[in-house]
Amino acid sequence: MLPFASSFTTLLLALSIAATPLEVRNSPITLPIARRLNVSGGTINLLQHDRARAAAFKGRPASGIRRQSDSISAINAGLFYTAKVGVGSPVTTYNLLVDTGSSNTWVGSGIAYVKTSTSHDTGEPVSVGYGSGDFEGTEYTDTVTLGTGLTITQQSIGVANTSTGFTGVDGILGIGPLDLTEGTLTNEESETIPTVTENLYTQGLISEIVVGISFEPTNSETITNGEITFGGTDATKYTGTIAYTPLTTIPLASTFWGISESITYGSTVIMPEITGIVDTGTTFILIPSCAYLECSE
Repeated sequence: MLPFASSFTTLLLALSIAATPLEVRNSPITLPIARRLNVSGGTINLLQHDRARAAAFKGRPASGIRRQSDSISAINAGLFYTAKVGVGSPVTTYNLLVDTGSSNTWVGSGIAYVKTSTSHDTGEPVSVGYGSGDFEGTEYTDTVTLGTGLTITQQSIGVANTSTGFTGVDGILGIGPLDLTEGTLTNEESETIPTVTENLYTQGLISEIVVGISFEPTNSETITNGEITFGGTDATKYTGTIAYTPLTTIPLASTFWGISESITYGSTVIMPEITGIVDTGTTFILIPSCAYLECSE
């Protein structure tokens, strides 16, 4: 979601982390992502999906992202991007929704989790609510494979016992900020869960904590038209130099990949500064009602 901001076709996210420098074995890492459109119920359901997700962001508690399960009904409509991610040894491949608006990685909403010799059940219950859906299950550690044979060891993942709102995908690849995982472990609410991006770095697989996402506009409902790059950018996807915008420090938005932008209609500045969230799990650009009313007058 880019509420109150403008649309991007390239997204670059940088994190800071204190760690001892490691020998980098492979950087950057690029995976194709596929566009999938679930239009059951038409545009109205797409909008309901995005509004429910935005409401969940706004209602996020101070600690963690867990929600009351009955707060908002699950909505299966939406436009989203998926990446193929392998789990276990031998690998089972899952189509995971690429989500910058959350940070837990989990499987089991479609294809069931397959235990292998690398699977370890932590016994810790985990649950995450997204406004447009939720999942509950158990936290495991396992090997996670990205691309061709590039493996993260002992990656923490959720294994869903129940999930709603995720028709067409097997779970989520969460690439939001680390702090969004706080409060998702039922018995360890103050603990955070290292994300895929952070473990890629700490295990020496990428040289910097950077995630780049690019996609091409298309009218096709299902097509591989983009990519996600860990540890850098793909210079073939842009010309010139990348323009950076700082992450906002304004509360709520700062919990996510939040930015401060302005809204201009023609030559008229409607809102000189407003915060928004960069969210690959949202279809539309959402703006405040007051900004829309001013534009429509």
